[in-house]
Amino acid sequence: MNVIRLYTVTCLTILASACTVVPGGHIDDLSSQNESLDLTDKINTHYVTPAVIANLKKAEPEAKANLSLDAEIEAYDYIIGIGDVLNVTVWDHPELTIPAGQFRSAGEAGNVVHADGTIFYPYIGKTKVAGKSVTQVRDLIAKRLAKYIEAPQLDVTIAAFRSKRTFVTGEVKAPSVLPITNVPLTLLDALNTSGGLSPLADWRSVVLTRKNKEETLDLYALYQKGDMTQNRLLQHNDIIHVPRNDALKVFVMGDVKQAQTQVISRAGLTIAEALNNSGGFSEQTADASGIFVLRASKQEGKLIDVYQLDASNSSALVLGTQFELQPMDIVYVTSAPISRWNRVIQQLLPTAQLIYYSSNTYSEFDSL
Repeated sequence: MNVIRLYTVTCLTILASACTVVPGGHIDDLSSQNESLDLTDKINTHYVTPAVIANLKKAEPEAKANLSLDAEIEAYDYIIGIGDVLNVTVWDHPELTIPAGQFRSAGEAGNVVHADGTIFYPYIGKTKVAGKSVTQVRDLIAKRLAKYIEAPQLDVTIAAFRSKRTFVTGEVKAPSVLPITNVPLTLLDALNTSGGLSPLADWRSVVLTRKNKEETLDLYALYQKGDMTQNRLLQHNDIIHVPRNDALKVFVMGDVKQAQTQVISRAGLTIAEALNNSGGFSEQTADASGIFVLRASKQEGKLIDVYQLDASNSSALVLGTQFELQPMDIVYVTSAPISRWNRVIQQLLPTAQLIYYSSNTYSEFDSL
């Protein structure tokens, strides 16, 4: 009898203390925590409602023209720089035209713009051409040749573009150094020339660096929606960097079939999609009314914004398909109280069985 009494008291003691060791995912009432850890006033809590979703929803990109870009392209004129190679052709004066031989290209046979910005040309000698357009150089050479040739007719072309370039780096299929030529080069042109974006590219955070200033551009709006305001005319030493999508992470945890880290695609990610990608929450043990999204707050003095979705209501579950997740969000599914109690029982059962069988053995031994 003493053993049975001991067994009973032990079980009751363990069960009474079970509330302090309840396993399974759940979010406790923050107000019940130790005062030194009380973060209640640092947290904003919201129920996921149509009004909250509408307030959080960002404006969807739409097709737009870029009139300023169109004007830049229309007025574009290549400016000759150091390293470029010019070809000067004077009609009826073949001795003034350097022909491209069988073993040398037009770029090798032309007039190279030297470090001082000049070229050397017969009769007129050194001529400053850097910083000028092709038409300006043509008029300048024609004016100076007129002292030696009556009414010279000539043409100036650029045989090799070597003075200006732009860089395409990051998650493109073929990172490249692209020359700036007499054909206007836009951001869209540069990316297409570099093979397009890789599968790991972050479409919405492409960075254009120009003269130590960075501008973030949205290629999703440009490619998918036709928003040409995201396109740019490139200049010398521009750097286009396409980052990886590593920062677009969402963490799905708690009472789901497969806790995991997911990446937000260029089309976005909703609560419903994130849960579905994780196999859904457990119908037997999860608390459908306790689906939480934890997000770093942008409000001054606040740490976290907590959004609660009550999926126990089928109509409210639809809201999960409309709530857009943001990078570094945590989706947390709590466990139902009964399931947490069942887990306590499952953990205590081996110990209880051990005590029970030990008591039986002791009773049998005591009766001998």
